[in-house]
Amino acid sequence: MTPSDDGTTAMSTSYETIGTRTDGNVLYATFSAPPMNLIGPEVVRDLVALLADLSRPAAPRVVVFESADADFFFPHVDMTKVPEYTAEAAKAGGPGDASLGMLFRRLSLLPAVTIAKLRGRARGAGSEFLLACDMRFASREHAVLGQPEVGIGTPPGAGAIQHLTRLLGRGRALEAVLTSSDYDADLAERYGWVNRALPDAELDAFVAEVATRVGGFPREALIAAKSAVNAVSLPSPTEVRADAALFQQLVRAEGVQRRTAELFERGFQTRGTTELTLGPTLATLTPVD
Repeated sequence: MTPSDDGTTAMSTSYETIGTRTDGNVLYATFSAPPMNLIGPEVVRDLVALLADLSRPAAPRVVVFESADADFFFPHVDMTKVPEYTAEAAKAGGPGDASLGMLFRRLSLLPAVTIAKLRGRARGAGSEFLLACDMRFASREHAVLGQPEVGIGTPPGAGAIQHLTRLLGRGRALEAVLTSSDYDADLAERYGWVNRALPDAELDAFVAEVATRVGGFPREALIAAKSAVNAVSLPSPTEVRADAALFQQLVRAEGVQRRTAELFERGFQTRGTTELTLGPTLATLTPVD
């Protein structure tokens, strides 16, 4: 990171799937991984590098995450590359922490305030990425959240169990996880999944105002306040590792492979109806004995 001509902090690292720009004390990080922003090895590799940069003393005080794809923030992980993206995640903490859950926990611990601006679909690990951020603001017309893992055959493994239970309460967390349904922004706001749902035309200005306001406050106060909240609210490394281990175990099960194969036959991981309406689609898969 280097000072830019206007005195702000600029990112010196170049990322394949993340575009960055700075505005004062705020960094805007835009995910762009065509064709549909799947969380694969390239995205995870760039995220590991970005989090390392954001952990340095000269890092911006506030980071706003957004997507260049209006339909997909992060739809979910690339189910064809689980070992590859897991290996990239391990580079952030070592082989013992080879999971997205532990990588996302590192995101939660950053000495910077992280804000997710959601347009499009954020399901599975995409939703879990958002949950690891400090704040989440969603487009009322264009945001969709979901945890489809149980509908495929495995519980969420990158933080959803821990975060949703804390944010939504036991009953609503079980509803979200066990039904694998899609949630629009208004319902997600009512449940506590996102901070606010806003009209799409107002979303950019609102997030910019919040980010600029927070970015103008003393860094030491921001870090101290965030650390205190984290001490109360974040899951422990042991809890995160346990969820990751269970996901890694069950994702290889025969039932998961059958249901995933059926989804691929219907156009899974392509820009079509199956991905756009994944929540409802899961209920139409061949029933499990």
